Amino acid sequence: MSGRKQQLLKRHRRNKRLTLIIGLLLLAVIGIGVAWWWVPILIAAAWIAHEAWFSDHLFYSPKSDYHYQFPDAAHVQTVSVINDKLQLSEPLGEGETLLLELDLRSTWLGRWLDPYVLAGDDRQDFERGFAGRRYVNLTGQRAVVADGTLRLKGGFCRVGDSARLYVLSNPDYSQQRLMILAPHADDAELAAFGLYSRAAERCIVTVTQGEIEAERYEQLGLDRAEAARLKGRLRTWDSLAIPLWGGVPQSHCVQLGYYCLQLPAMAQAPAEPFGSRDSSESDIRSARQHNPSPLPGDQDGAPTWHNLVADLAALLDAYRPDVIVLPHPELDPHADHIATTQALYEAVHKSAHTPEVALFYANHLHDNDRWPMGLAGKGVALPPFVEAPSVDQLWSTSLSSQVQLDKAMALAMQHDLQGPLALKKRLRRQIQRWLAGREWPLTGDDEFFRKAVRRHEVFWVRRFPRP
Repeated sequence: MSGRKQQLLKRHRRNKRLTLIIGLLLLAVIGIGVAWWWVPILIAAAWIAHEAWFSDHLFYSPKSDYHYQFPDAAHVQTVSVINDKLQLSEPLGEGETLLLELDLRSTWLGRWLDPYVLAGDDRQDFERGFAGRRYVNLTGQRAVVADGTLRLKGGFCRVGDSARLYVLSNPDYSQQRLMILAPHADDAELAAFGLYSRAAERCIVTVTQGEIEAERYEQLGLDRAEAARLKGRLRTWDSLAIPLWGGVPQSHCVQLGYYCLQLPAMAQAPAEPFGSRDSSESDIRSARQHNPSPLPGDQDGAPTWHNLVADLAALLDAYRPDVIVLPHPELDPHADHIATTQALYEAVHKSAHTPEVALFYANHLHDNDRWPMGLAGKGVALPPFVEAPSVDQLWSTSLSSQVQLDKAMALAMQHDLQGPLALKKRLRRQIQRWLAGREWPLTGDDEFFRKAVRRHEVFWVRRFPRP
């Protein structure tokens, strides 16, 4: 987790503690001055209200505008919403990624139920109680946008009469040679299963074993280190085997075997080895047995930053990818994700091969842990940029219902996304289902089955500087 995300969580928890103290003082006054039996009733009601409406982590005002600055090459036009239909002011420009900038405002009910925009056969949700500029993703609906038959209607929110439509043109990156860089097993599937499953030339490089937080395996009678080693073996297997479900053979999958949450420390002391926090292992070669070819780090097996950068540089030279798919360096706050992207850029400087394009993804988000908001199978509206504008080119792809199902099954095979929900999370979901109208998919209990299995995959596009 990045320093910024830690600060946001610290502030969020401090505010919750202050609210709790004030609430307890009020309850004490009620218990003394009115009747003591009101106290447990009010405590229960407050807890239910918190779980239903106030348990989301939202670290910005929902009344803030989103800020995006699209490249000059984007085709933009002012459009109108007349009788719930989107009307263009000029012919639709060429491009596959369609983004609609709207001014939206939630109704009173939208403070308690998730507000959304219905766009044709799609639905995209937003923050409760929100107001301001938002971006609806119309990618995949070009035909109905062009002929003026796209229906656009707000649910628990009001849609402004005027809007701006951006059309962004990109090549089909699935037709180029791809390298998907995954900090952990499952990151490639979460971010880019739809992309890599239709790509002709692709490889997947997983950086870590994913061995930490193995409490579930301690229930098998293993101690902490044994459980971590078992989890690391299982997730290493996941990183090599599950991509085959998307058509990627094991010979095009590489596991580097570094250790979870140690990448930032490695970056700070590049020559120093950092073994696992939990498994007591410090030799990365234990996870590399099935790699298709030797790498520089195989020589000593030391989990150092120097070895990681050398491994990535060697892979760039061997695979010579045109496009690298990797975590967004500003948007995704996971510490291992940030360090993975940093290592790749250092490797590019050491490699004889420079890729053309970086496609960035965000499996986590600094400011809103429910993004993409809304239902599984629906579209992905753009995430919040409220402090500084995003100036990247964007590329959005569309996933058919069959590809979405295949993606859900790929996630279901991931050991880290299996297992039952904790009792508190299960209670929270039931309360939100009953009181807030939220729904979750049947494909899996983990939140990523809702967030990642969508009709869109979204990538931020940057070109690598030429040497």
